[in-house]
Amino acid sequence: MELLGTSIIGSSRSAQGEKTFSGFNPRAAAPLAPAFYEATAEDLKRATQLAAQAAPILRNLPPARISEFLLAVKDEILALGDALLERASSESGLDTVRLTGERARTTNQLAMFAELVKEGSWVDARIETALPDRKPVPRPDLRRMLRAIGPVAVFGASNFPLAFSVAGGDTAAALAAGNPVIVKGHPAHPGTSELVASAVAKAVAKCGLPEGTLSLLQSTEPSFSIALVQHPVIAAVGFTGSERAGRALFDAAAKRPIPIPVFAEMGSVNPIFILPEALAERAESIAEGLFKSVTAGSGQFCTCPGLVFVVEGEGLPVLLKKLGEHFTHGLPGTMLTPGIAKAFEDHFQKAASVAGVSAHRSAAAPNVSHTEGQPGIIIVDSKTWFENDPLQHEIFGPSTILVLCPSTAELLASARALSGNLTATIHATPAELPGFKDLLDTLTEKAGRIVFNGYPTGVEVGTAMHHGGPYPATTDSKFTSVGTASILRFARPVCYQGFPQEALPAQLHDGNPLGIWRMLNGTLTRD
Repeated sequence: MELLGTSIIGSSRSAQGEKTFSGFNPRAAAPLAPAFYEATAEDLKRATQLAAQAAPILRNLPPARISEFLLAVKDEILALGDALLERASSESGLDTVRLTGERARTTNQLAMFAELVKEGSWVDARIETALPDRKPVPRPDLRRMLRAIGPVAVFGASNFPLAFSVAGGDTAAALAAGNPVIVKGHPAHPGTSELVASAVAKAVAKCGLPEGTLSLLQSTEPSFSIALVQHPVIAAVGFTGSERAGRALFDAAAKRPIPIPVFAEMGSVNPIFILPEALAERAESIAEGLFKSVTAGSGQFCTCPGLVFVVEGEGLPVLLKKLGEHFTHGLPGTMLTPGIAKAFEDHFQKAASVAGVSAHRSAAAPNVSHTEGQPGIIIVDSKTWFENDPLQHEIFGPSTILVLCPSTAELLASARALSGNLTATIHATPAELPGFKDLLDTLTEKAGRIVFNGYPTGVEVGTAMHHGGPYPATTDSKFTSVGTASILRFARPVCYQGFPQEALPAQLHDGNPLGIWRMLNGTLTRD
């Protein structure tokens, strides 16, 4: 389909803005047609009005209707064919092989939520029937379940133009819970956003849902993002991106007369801890796996391992030698945007300039005209790491910092000094792991996912995944942005006391007409 450079507000398109911006091809270092109109205050007003009108309708839809709609969105995205992959590739620098996998992740998670909603037990229905004869005080009839929170603002992410964007994980979870969504498209991939939003609009029309079910607002202005978050219609926010931007949205939401939750996934260094026996046994394979994890996607995954802690001892010379070889022979890769490429280089150089560190880069110089990032590793002793702030923060790109610890006590001290992370990894033998219980306990306080003898890149989308962690990894470590549990961000519990059957949602009726799992007088049952 032809791109028109517009926002999509319900069933209409808008090109009211006087200002325009363009997508950018990082591989060619050239702007992409067409120009996109900046969304206006009037666009925001119209999108929020439609969302407010849609909210009570969606909240009360039968689960089967929501499931049907999510599957229709999946089908419409697939119907875009190669045009979607080609546009996403031109805007992001990611190859179509990677994007084919990302499209599959996007459509599969829509199908996953469709199944979750159809089955229905996610609402966590709890019933305590009345005990009118209880002494000294009768118990009333109490029925509780999760219900849609209201219109959700979703912000697209630069590094996942499909899976964390217009119809990505946040949007899928919010729609599955019965909420309308207003997406603020990421300015790095406006054409991709328009294509996907048009697919969702088709699904909305085919399923007979209110037009305010989803709107896309295209903007490059931070002030517009703040206005969206602070609009009184918005009930929650989903965000994936930098700590600076996520914190700005979080603070803006907190300053509202009625604050709302902002579920922001932000920075993470994803530390790896290599224990002595594992180092002695398999230093070479650890070096290979680490390099592949660090440079996957040019290091532009939120789970890229940016810090590695190792106790000096047997196997360390092999680890250092092999890492040096891998990074020396590693090839530069295209970064998502010129701004990200520059920030990566600036942050790496700042860390590499700290006294007492040694830095090793790829022997192949990056092609600036292709917006490339040059892989690199920084090696430092733990004392220097402790004393220098530039070595302790995420460097978003294909690099890592290897911290040499003189003892296991120093390794544990390093773990305790970390801030919150999405992941933490331990490489150990099964025999030595019990001796590091304090380290494991510490890492459970520092991260949302603990990996054993693996690497954190590659996030399984399923029922048991937790993709979140203590601040600054996320603004609320209790919730995940990946997997079916992510729906819980966009619902809130409501308790009905003493209501007649006909006034209750079907999930709380006697006889359990939807056949879902419920807690009935303290017992989990489908009765």
